[in-house]
Amino acid sequence: MTTELTTAERDHAKVVDPYELRPEDAVAAPTTFRGRFRYLGPGLILSAAVVGSGELITTTALGAQAGFVLLWLVIVSTAVKVWVQMELAQWSILTGKTALEGYGQVGPKTRRGSWINFLWILMDFAKILQRGGIIGGAVACISIMFPVMSGPLETPSLTFWTVIVMASVITMMVSGKYSIVERAAFVSVVVFTIVTVALALGLPLTSFGYDGGDLATGLSFALPAGAIGFAIAMFGLTGVGSDEMTTYTYWCLEKGYARWTGPQDGTPERAERAEGWIKVMRLDALVSWIICTLCTLSFYIIGAAVLHPQNLVPKGNDMIVTLSRMYTDTMGGWAHWVFLIGAFAVLYSTLVASTASVPRLWTNTLGILGVFDWKDVAKRKRIISILTVVMPIIWAASFLVIKSPVIMVQIGGVASGVFLVAVVIAVWHLRRQVDRRFRASNFWTVALVFSSFSVLFIGVYSVLTVFGVEIG
Repeated sequence: MTTELTTAERDHAKVVDPYELRPEDAVAAPTTFRGRFRYLGPGLILSAAVVGSGELITTTALGAQAGFVLLWLVIVSTAVKVWVQMELAQWSILTGKTALEGYGQVGPKTRRGSWINFLWILMDFAKILQRGGIIGGAVACISIMFPVMSGPLETPSLTFWTVIVMASVITMMVSGKYSIVERAAFVSVVVFTIVTVALALGLPLTSFGYDGGDLATGLSFALPAGAIGFAIAMFGLTGVGSDEMTTYTYWCLEKGYARWTGPQDGTPERAERAEGWIKVMRLDALVSWIICTLCTLSFYIIGAAVLHPQNLVPKGNDMIVTLSRMYTDTMGGWAHWVFLIGAFAVLYSTLVASTASVPRLWTNTLGILGVFDWKDVAKRKRIISILTVVMPIIWAASFLVIKSPVIMVQIGGVASGVFLVAVVIAVWHLRRQVDRRFRASNFWTVALVFSSFSVLFIGVYSVLTVFGVEIG
């Protein structure tokens, strides 16, 4: 059996159901690092979804408010959650099932899903505001660059560009093709990551430089009372959040990791293929983690070094103007356009990723609730296409009504942090279904335990904070 997919095999994979495991679709995984690197992709979509809202908006705002003191939380937030993500994705590859289907197996449950499925529905209603905030950030960028019908950031201009932006995203995504999402994510993430990391590294050469003392302060594990709300939202949004972990399983399935592994037939060959494609997935997740960590640290450092000393905290529709000071105050007025173009690109890619993923999750949820048969490919595609049009319109309407992107994104972040607890519970329940061959490594087990306890702690803390319970 070959270790590379042929052109014919890739063409064949385009027409089969990505959520069905068939013996004829099984292909051995590449065995070299270079070979595995060729099959990365789901993590790039994840990076596009994460960088726009969590890193650009919440992390920078946190740095502006708290200074360097919470730098440690940035590192912890991005590092601990990736292990839960990979464990959930491994289960999905081995079973060919989505995360939401897995959540439905965790009791207490009904014939139409479990408590985690219903909690996800509640969380996603809160995430409407977050996605509206992302739209608001993207629209604010283009409204400043090209005001139409009124001045920049005024209602007529914002409304006009909201319609244009949403029409372009819906048109692009209504086809539902995985490859389009992956290509859009790759370009925007790479470009903006390079620019932002370079800016953060170059700050010591400007009047807003930082030194080793600032970094040491940021690693002191302090948590100022005034920054607790921001910190909770940041933990939910930065790195991989609960909704991204859930969505990642869908992209792994649509990329082909599970389909190329093949159905569970108990043979050593199937187990070997599974190990190979799981290694590809882990590399994909780790590359995504590196990108997210670099962006998160860069945005936080820029916010702490440039905005915090000037007491500039991004708020309301002026968020983009305030954030642009990170570039203009260090590189000059010409950098204003660089930031606006880059910010629009990364927020737009986040919107693209959300528009591609959320309709899939809701369609799967409708299948779990018994509204239709998820295995009916034609009906599934039709529902996804309808939701791809309807849902972005709802998100855009929430922005035009509230018009406060930072607050809207933070609300979604808190909801994501709370749902992380349910995801950890589900992962440990589903792990019992995984053959011991795939969970024998002590290192991976210890990392998952540490990750789970960290997520549970911040999740419980988030719940208590939301209900006004003071701790310590």
